[in-house]
Amino acid sequence: MAQTGKDRHKSIEKALEDAVSRALRDNLAPLQRTAEDLQQAYADLVAACSSTRPANALPAMLRAQTSAAALAAGLSVLSNFVTLALNPRDHQAAAEQSEAEEAAAGTATSVEENLASPAATAHPEPESQRMEEPESTPVATRERVAHHPVSVAPDAAVEAPSEEAVAIQETGAFDLASLPPEVQDLHRRANRVAKVAMQDIKLLRPKDVRLGCEHKDICHRLRNDIDKARKEYDRRFRTILDDPVDYFHHWMVQILAEGDPAALGEYPYPSSAARPVGR
Repeated sequence: MAQTGKDRHKSIEKALEDAVSRALRDNLAPLQRTAEDLQQAYADLVAACSSTRPANALPAMLRAQTSAAALAAGLSVLSNFVTLALNPRDHQAAAEQSEAEEAAAGTATSVEENLASPAATAHPEPESQRMEEPESTPVATRERVAHHPVSVAPDAAVEAPSEEAVAIQETGAFDLASLPPEVQDLHRRANRVAKVAMQDIKLLRPKDVRLGCEHKDICHRLRNDIDKARKEYDRRFRTILDDPVDYFHHWMVQILAEGDPAALGEYPYPSSAARPVGR
């Protein structure tokens, strides 16, 4: 019996290690993307430091800080996961529990055999006692349920679509899930880069963004900043620019124009989106 418990413990341990290894491999790609974003943000920071305007370095600093924090958080979660999953004390407790369950099963079998023997039936319980005792527990249970109703958890919430999926759905363009994995990754990164670029512009020039919304000339008023962001966007995601979705336009509308496409004025960049992306 003890040997069987040890075998079961080894089997559980092996399965757990395999599951942890798979989880680590599955998280390598997101970590690599975050590391690449950090490297790109650092390169942008180095380039911005050559400028005579210190404020030009701020967007790259913010992106580098965000990427570094995301990378550190991801590694921290994975390290805690591995530590907890492979804790030797937990394995020992699992083995002891397994042995205890087997011992309990053996004891239960012995008790059943003893009850079935003639000695166990020599002094049978009174009929009234056998009839009364089983009723006590259900009644108490019903009373507890009546006074303490169990709350029923709502149905699991449907996972919200990703931001790039929202942009694609609003254009009626194509199904992101039907694309090859490497193209899906490019779309996710393009969406993230465009969003961060618009957030940087709004952070650095809030007054001009507000005036652009009021006069509906954002693209003209912020032309220099937007041109720099667009040039970097085109350089990094040239291979998907012909796809019928424009993340750059989408986040200009959502962040700079606060959801009003008309506030952009004349959009100066070629866009293959079926229609302007906006909520």
